[in-house]
Amino acid sequence: MSLSVILQQMGVICILVAIGFALQKKNVIDALTSKKLSAIVVDVCNPALIMASILSGNLTATHADLLTAIALGAAFYALLILLGFIIPWILRVEPDKRRFYHLMTVYTNTGFLGIPVAKAILPANAILYVIVINVFYSLLFYTHGVTVLGRGKITAGGQIAHGFPTSDQTASDSALAKQATHGSSKAKQSTSGPAAHNSVHNSAPSGLSGFGHALKRILSPGTIMAVLSLVVFWYNVTLPPILANTIEYVGNATVFLSMTLLGVSIARSNLMTSVKDIRIWGYVFLRMLLVPVGIVFVMHALKFDPVATLAMCLMAAVPVGNLPMIQAEKIGEDTTILSSAIAVTTAVSIGTITILTSIFSGWLLG
Repeated sequence: MSLSVILQQMGVICILVAIGFALQKKNVIDALTSKKLSAIVVDVCNPALIMASILSGNLTATHADLLTAIALGAAFYALLILLGFIIPWILRVEPDKRRFYHLMTVYTNTGFLGIPVAKAILPANAILYVIVINVFYSLLFYTHGVTVLGRGKITAGGQIAHGFPTSDQTASDSALAKQATHGSSKAKQSTSGPAAHNSVHNSAPSGLSGFGHALKRILSPGTIMAVLSLVVFWYNVTLPPILANTIEYVGNATVFLSMTLLGVSIARSNLMTSVKDIRIWGYVFLRMLLVPVGIVFVMHALKFDPVATLAMCLMAAVPVGNLPMIQAEKIGEDTTILSSAIAVTTAVSIGTITILTSIFSGWLLG
């Protein structure tokens, strides 16, 4: 994909973000509308886009490429978990706040933002690596992620929060909707919608164990469709035209809706306050610039496929997602750091992703 095409596609994305920004400022999209549209994107459109990408016939990837993607996904998250300890130390984060930076480092917006951007600006085969990354994300967040955040913490009800969410926890976006409805801080409101990553689900039945509830969260529509799409790819399954076309039409709505909601999020955030946090800018440099660049150079030196390299670069460059913040709210934590990071990194990512993909696409594919 040429530099001009990437810049043109990112220009389109910027226009879509601007539309969302304007719609929020004119109060056409309020917090409740944003929440419901986010549910549609996360549970309907994004899964359809994943499957449509596999069914498109544009992929030339092989079984070996899928196995490579799985190995890269495992290595990617192993690296991020390690960096989750290193980056807070470099930034001299207070010990009791380091777990927030750990989660910010590991769990970024690979789904809501990553999937449609990959579809828009990267070669067709890149979606295979993006799908695998998102499967790993779902498997890890509701196991490793909630454990890192909740180990040994006291909840609002006086209970010790262990790794898995309990059965009385509400749907992950409900806390954000409640904040917006009752006029909570703009920084927290900024995280409803486009920062969400497979986060709109029903609460578990009252008798469900913590592990069973975590399993239910893992088995979201996005994760299920991602796994099914990999099965379709592996066995070269062909769906009837009526189903394939329906999936394609639903998937086509993803880019517009997700980028519009990204604009809504930026418009709602208290961005001017958040940008004053110098430590977040250190995080941006290390996690959203240095890490993607390092991944590209290492993969290039190891002779990985350029498309795989670009896909992993994009996955490393996306902004902070909101699941860590939602989980923190559930156990009564102060979410100021997380909400500020989401606001800043989401806004900055439009520029950083454009720069990184433009430079490295020209270098690797040119």
